[in-house]
Amino acid sequence: MTETTTNIALPSMRVSYEQGSLTESDLAASWHEQLQLWLDQAAGAGLSEPNAMVLATSDPQGRPSSRTVLAKGLDERGLVFFTNYTSAKSHDLMATRYASATFPWFAMQRQAHVRGIVEKVGPAETAAYWESRPRGSQIGAWASPQSRVVRGRTTLESALHKVERQFADADRVPVPPHWGGWRIRPEEVEFWQGRRDRMHDRLRFRLGRDGWEVQRIAP
Repeated sequence: MTETTTNIALPSMRVSYEQGSLTESDLAASWHEQLQLWLDQAAGAGLSEPNAMVLATSDPQGRPSSRTVLAKGLDERGLVFFTNYTSAKSHDLMATRYASATFPWFAMQRQAHVRGIVEKVGPAETAAYWESRPRGSQIGAWASPQSRVVRGRTTLESALHKVERQFADADRVPVPPHWGGWRIRPEEVEFWQGRRDRMHDRLRFRLGRDGWEVQRIAP
C-alpha cells in the first residue's frame, strides 16, 4: 500500500502571538543581564537547548552562511561559543571580524539578536571550558577536520579511533591547537517579543559614542 502525502500549505500557516509583551520598563539595566534573564526563563520553561543560537557569517565576497551553535559564555564583554579554528565559520570570522547570532525561542514567541565584532577567546578561558567537556567530545574535536570533504562515515570513525588510541593512556586530553572560542562583542542586541496582528515588541540596546541606549524599533 502506497502512503500518500499532502504538501503543507505554507501561505496559510499562521500563529497569533499572544503569550506576552515587552516594554522599556521590563528591560534589565544592561543587554547581558536581559539576555541572561531570557536564557534563564527559556531553560525554566523546559525548552530544549535554550542556549542554541543561529550564527550568521559571511565570506569576504559577502556570501552569507548560517548554522546552529551553542552559546557557552555570556558576560558584559560579549557572547562566547567554541569551534574549530579551521572551520568554514572561523575562516569567515577571520576574514570579516563580524557576526550575528539569533536565539529562536519559538515556544515562548521570543527572539534575541546579537550583532557585533568578533575576537578570539584567550587560551586560559578556552582551557577552562575545554576541561568541562566530556572526554568523548574532546576526542571528537581532535578527530574531525571540520567543514572539509571526507570520503565517508568510515573515514571519520577511523580518525576517531586513531585519536582514542593516541590518548588512551592520558588522564587528560589537551586542547587541540586548532580549536578555541570566539566572542561576539555586541554593537546591537535586540529583544523581540511576538504580539498580535504582527505589532511585535522590538527593543534594542545599541552602543553609541556615549554608551548604550535603548531604542524601540517598528515591527
